[in-house]
Amino acid sequence: MQDTSVPLPNDITAIANYSQQPRKVWSRRLSILISSLSFAIFLGWDWVTRRLQRNQQLRAKMLVQKLIKLGPTFIKLGQVLSCRPDLIPPVYVDELGNLQDKLPPFPNEQAYKVIEEELGSPYNEIYAELNPQPVAAASLGQVYKGKLHTGEIVAVKVQRPGIIEILRLDIYLLQQLAAWVQKNVPFIHTNIRALTDELANTIFKEMDYVQEGANAEKFAKLYGNLPHIFVPRIHKLYTTNRVLTMEWVNGAKITSNEVSQGQGGLKPNDVIALEFKFSLQQLLKGGFFHADPHPGNILITPEGKLAYLDFGMMSEVEPETRDFLIVFFLHLIAGDFPALAQDLVSLKFLPPDTDLVPLIPKLEKMFANIRETSIAEFGFKQIFEKLLGLVYEYSWQIPKFYVLVFRCFATIEGIALKFNPDFQAYKVGYPYIAQWVLTNKSPILWDALQNFCLSNKTIQWELVSDLLDNIYQSEDFNLYLTSERMLEFLYSPQGKPLRSVLVNEVVTSLESMSKNSLQEVMSWSLAIITPLPSTMRLMKILDVIQQFISKFSQVNHLNFLSIQELSQLYLRPELKRLVKEIVNQLYRRILVGFSQI
Repeated sequence: MQDTSVPLPNDITAIANYSQQPRKVWSRRLSILISSLSFAIFLGWDWVTRRLQRNQQLRAKMLVQKLIKLGPTFIKLGQVLSCRPDLIPPVYVDELGNLQDKLPPFPNEQAYKVIEEELGSPYNEIYAELNPQPVAAASLGQVYKGKLHTGEIVAVKVQRPGIIEILRLDIYLLQQLAAWVQKNVPFIHTNIRALTDELANTIFKEMDYVQEGANAEKFAKLYGNLPHIFVPRIHKLYTTNRVLTMEWVNGAKITSNEVSQGQGGLKPNDVIALEFKFSLQQLLKGGFFHADPHPGNILITPEGKLAYLDFGMMSEVEPETRDFLIVFFLHLIAGDFPALAQDLVSLKFLPPDTDLVPLIPKLEKMFANIRETSIAEFGFKQIFEKLLGLVYEYSWQIPKFYVLVFRCFATIEGIALKFNPDFQAYKVGYPYIAQWVLTNKSPILWDALQNFCLSNKTIQWELVSDLLDNIYQSEDFNLYLTSERMLEFLYSPQGKPLRSVLVNEVVTSLESMSKNSLQEVMSWSLAIITPLPSTMRLMKILDVIQQFISKFSQVNHLNFLSIQELSQLYLRPELKRLVKEIVNQLYRRILVGFSQI
């Protein structure tokens, strides 16, 4: 049913054709210039009267109004800029973040015409009911509540008529302006043309409702079975480039009074934590994440689920990039600022030849107390504000992927500030990240884990204990899997240095024990490394494993292991090797002690 004869909105040839339409181009160009010049005059007057800083909030609000008047392209430009604190001051970032993508609805007759053109039949033949009052009207389209002839309640999104022509013309003009600025304004170091291309790409992706439907289906496949997540079904038969038909969702906006009063049995803090953890899960586990989780795109259902509605702005993360992001977080927690500086190179914020030495003390000053701060004190916006000076000093390039990550978590942060300014993202996110680090066999992560646990050949027991406690608090916690991965890690190339120090510390602790206690531990050890003689003997050995590991791991959760899991753990060759290493080193020390008597 899709009309393939209509060129896609980002058709380069179609955009270039505006060079043959000077009257239309100049009419729109003058509208943009007049609006821009009036804003520039106010900024110039603020500069002359030395009130540039004082009037910044006022001018930011003025900019928002001008973008709304210029139409959908410029509304989207404002939304893109709201994610770029590296390009504009924080006050403007905040105001543009509140930019509402809302316009008056267009006439129903136009919407019905689009439906007929796209689906090949009058709207009343496609839908049994279509409420004449739109439930939402935005710059690119509007949404109706309807019903299919099969009885299913649906949401029908219809693209705004003529919007493609408006977008193409504006993109053409912005590309011209970007090329001129890049060539003639020497103090502009940012790639302005790349910014306009990013804007065009963002808008044109949102314009393709077939792609949005595909995004929704992929999102549902990855996350639709999670207990607190709901993804509406797409009706592909009634979806084209300009019409999207999806399952209707009953629920309340995430910032509504119903949610603040406990819609679906969820307290506001539960909602914030759930959305934050789910976004982490999308980023780290699924690799496909929703980059625009603003309040208009998420509802809380009566059953207490997060229901995602709009899938126009999505992004994917490569496994290596995901691992580097986690490594960055581990270094932040550990306060390893030299490694943190190197991470900025790995994440492609800085070129490989950057002199990192002067950067290290600046990072330390910025992030020294991050573990104890709330979002109100130290959130994503605050991080970017602190980094702004470094952005300009080091000519950072922020890849688009990280811009979308920033947009995602800054949006959640804005919701959190509304409900609970004391919300600590670190305490919510660390358990999930800690579990992910240990249970995924990634050489990059295990290298970082070894450096995290070990410093100057000394185990950082406070950090290790904190890491293990956070793993235990994770909703995905599985003691057997965690124990198994810990043993695999210790016998991996990355874990060898840590294992060597761990064995030495355990042996040193055993040496300081009383004679009776030492004999008991030795009998435990021999029980583990000798062959299985009987079921009764196995039960004794399993009890030995539990007591032994509990005694030296500083974590007392082994009582949650079943007998079957303990027996499986006993059969792990890594455990026998570890105990054998401890026994051998202990014997050597005892023999050395006797030889010196």
